[in-house]
Amino acid sequence: MSPDVSLQLMAQLLWKAVLVSAPMLLTVLLVGLLVSVLQVVTQIQEMSLTFIPKLLASVVVMVVAGPWMLSQLVSYSASLIRAIPRLV
Repeated sequence: MSPDVSLQLMAQLLWKAVLVSAPMLLTVLLVGLLVSVLQVVTQIQEMSLTFIPKLLASVVVMVVAGPWMLSQLVSYSASLIRAIPRLV
């Protein structure tokens, strides 16, 4: 396997990782921002107030976007496995 092919595979892997993790990360980021603004406005500094909404939002995202995320990972893995004879 040439270094060019390995770099291309690594780039595809990293791009797929960013694509699959984006819904979860963006949702938790937005929920955290909204909770932080709410805490600043109300001056409530409770630690569980930041943790519980993020946890609930991440569960909702996993339920909603989980099948899509899994299909993306399975299709990438299948294409990588199919490409093994060409790469050796």
